[in-house]
Amino acid sequence: MDVKHIKIHDYNYPLPDGRIAKFPLAQRDHSKLLIYRKGEISEDHFYNIANYLPEKALMIFNNTKVIQARLHFRKETGALIEVFLLEPYAPADYEQMFQSTSECSWLCLVGNLKKWKGQKQTLSREIDVKGTTVNLRVEYVGEHHTSHQVRFSWDNTDVNFAEILDAVGELPIPPYLNRETQESDKTTYQTVYSKIKGSVAAPTAGLHFTDNVLASVDSHGVDREEITLHVGAGTFKPVKSEEIGGHDMHSEFICVHRSTIEKLIQHGGHSIAVGTTSVRTLESLYYVGIKTSLDKSLTEEELHVGQWEPYDDSLPKLTSVESMQAILQYMDANNVNTIHFSTQIIIVPGYEYKIVNMLVTNFHQPQSTLLLLVSAFLHGDWKRIYDYALAHDFRFLSYGDSSLLIP
Repeated sequence: MDVKHIKIHDYNYPLPDGRIAKFPLAQRDHSKLLIYRKGEISEDHFYNIANYLPEKALMIFNNTKVIQARLHFRKETGALIEVFLLEPYAPADYEQMFQSTSECSWLCLVGNLKKWKGQKQTLSREIDVKGTTVNLRVEYVGEHHTSHQVRFSWDNTDVNFAEILDAVGELPIPPYLNRETQESDKTTYQTVYSKIKGSVAAPTAGLHFTDNVLASVDSHGVDREEITLHVGAGTFKPVKSEEIGGHDMHSEFICVHRSTIEKLIQHGGHSIAVGTTSVRTLESLYYVGIKTSLDKSLTEEELHVGQWEPYDDSLPKLTSVESMQAILQYMDANNVNTIHFSTQIIIVPGYEYKIVNMLVTNFHQPQSTLLLLVSAFLHGDWKRIYDYALAHDFRFLSYGDSSLLIP
């Protein structure tokens, strides 16, 4: 079967606007939980999820933190220009970017671009950062593939870019919520374990976890590890081609620590993924292992996992443990304790999962790449789950309810 010929309209379902959760529940762990276990469907509350997890399993969470990525500037004519940060350009490293103290450049989406682009002028605004007035300037540099390079500069070296975003950035909630960002979103649209700034969308399966639920997971003897995948705006990019082969996946940046690789080996190369971003990280990691098994001198750029790479039959066949061992050997050879790489992996029906054997995930948009990922995980049995969720008052999308999928 040539996976590129999968027709996206086969992954459609009716989703009335009223079923999209516009706000989260007051208590995040009181959301509903659909349990799909070897074809049987039942439901419970999310706070009981630990009861369904096997003892001594390994559960992997994405600890990325959503940044206040939306900034507004007004021209002298009154035109409003929106700058939406996608990924750091100079410096390209997230950590260094947020520590920048006088200027930095990002790749961005720009709203009302034609009102700004032609005149190349610098826009500025006075902002208050922790009681200090700072003059923030933004300059359009030029097009960069499908986005735009924008340079920021400011007149106070005691202030870093992270503080500027905290002062004036707006949290970018999903476009399908059709509402303005509210103060409450700053808390509710972050997981309780978020740590590493860089995402422009939350890893939403994690939004249901509370400290109590995490304690209950621990008391059930389940091991926990964290990875970091910075979720890009491309996660909301609709599939416009009739066949999935015509869709270009976005790149996302990943960081995995040695301890996670070691834990995966201890657990036989298997894990429970919290969210599709953890899935994309773990399954991409398998292909990074294949690359490092062939060449220990690869650069971070060369570790990149291409969109269709997993479907290449000529790749060496390794077990998930052998793949993880290759990554440890690569880390030893290069004297590093973390591995950084990017992925464009697309997971569609026909894909064989290598590392993830249980999945916690929300209910995704019709005709989306995330729905294809779920279908691949369930060997095509996604429709029954979605029919059940629609018939039993489950809430959909980012702020909606959750599911635990055990194929």
